[in-house]
Amino acid sequence: MSELWWGVLMVAIGCYGLKLLGLSVPERVLEHPLTVRAAAFIPVGLLAALVVVQGFTDGSRVVVDARLAGLVVAAVLLWRKVPFLPMLIAAAATAALVRALGG
Repeated sequence: MSELWWGVLMVAIGCYGLKLLGLSVPERVLEHPLTVRAAAFIPVGLLAALVVVQGFTDGSRVVVDARLAGLVVAAVLLWRKVPFLPMLIAAAATAALVRALGG
């Protein structure tokens, strides 16, 4: 158990050090056009990776199941500019229906 606490402590120190390092970056670097463009794409890439990992994997293997139907419905409704909550409900209901039908 003590090894776990040392690991947690080391990760916490590393995260704090990384935050301090980020705060020490000069303003001219943060305002550089390349930095601004890269920072704009980071959330998109992280969200896409999260969708792929959560939507198409089960542990360490790739699967295609009812979640894919929900993702397709969500993508179509987002493309049609449907508000978030109705899109979320429709996607969840689609995935649940496909699961209930045995898919």
